[in-house]
Amino acid sequence: MDIQWQNFLRNLGEWRGSFDALDADGVAVESTASILTLEQGSEERLVHFRLRRFADGDRNGTPSHDMQQDYRSLGRQVVFFDSGTFCKGSLQVAPGTPFGGEFGFVHGDRRHRLVQLHDASGTFERLVLIREQRAGTNAPEQPRLEAERLQGRWRGQASTINADWPVPSSAACQFEIEVIGPRQLRLHTELDGRPEALAAGDGQDNQLTVMDDGGYHLTPRQVSHRSAFSVEAGWLAGPDRLERLIRHYDASGAWLSATQIIATRD
Repeated sequence: MDIQWQNFLRNLGEWRGSFDALDADGVAVESTASILTLEQGSEERLVHFRLRRFADGDRNGTPSHDMQQDYRSLGRQVVFFDSGTFCKGSLQVAPGTPFGGEFGFVHGDRRHRLVQLHDASGTFERLVLIREQRAGTNAPEQPRLEAERLQGRWRGQASTINADWPVPSSAACQFEIEVIGPRQLRLHTELDGRPEALAAGDGQDNQLTVMDDGGYHLTPRQVSHRSAFSVEAGWLAGPDRLERLIRHYDASGAWLSATQIIATRD
């Protein structure tokens, strides 16, 4: 059984949560209760997927949406890391085509997922936050994130999966987050000896969105098939545990790699 499939299986179980449509400030404007089930099938390479959503909020009632699917393989657009954390998204930015992705963090009995979408012109459009806990557990949610809680130096390990090779490579990573305003930050990352700097927030080309359950999202306000960029989601799963997921795209708009960073405050 390949590594990607093994990591996918770390998501097995029944997950109860909600799908929250967010406004530009990361505040939920619409919320739908949900139950998502991933169940091992009778065959080794078979997983049954079922997603039920309940518009009235009653998970014991009749779902307003019920989708089922069987998985026997994983597409190239999705990658899974050792913890079960995953991300997926568009393989190529193309004119006149929406661009999007999903970031799925897994830690203990919690999942924190985020769906992002840019419209057909490449302009950032919306986010959907999905907060889940394993059925039968009382795993707590994190407080709504304030950017100041990210401030400081962080150190950890990074795993990178390239578009042409699904086995992750590992490297030490350190980064510093500097909050420069209520809705602005600078992020300085050094991964395997390579420095990278990014500024996001009001007045910047990259948008910063903070949200409930300790999450944040960084994305260019405009994506293009003519310039390189990255999109990122992060989850502060505890006061001193920060997990980042970053999808990199090259100067032609093609998906290049995905990186997971798990770090603790230095």
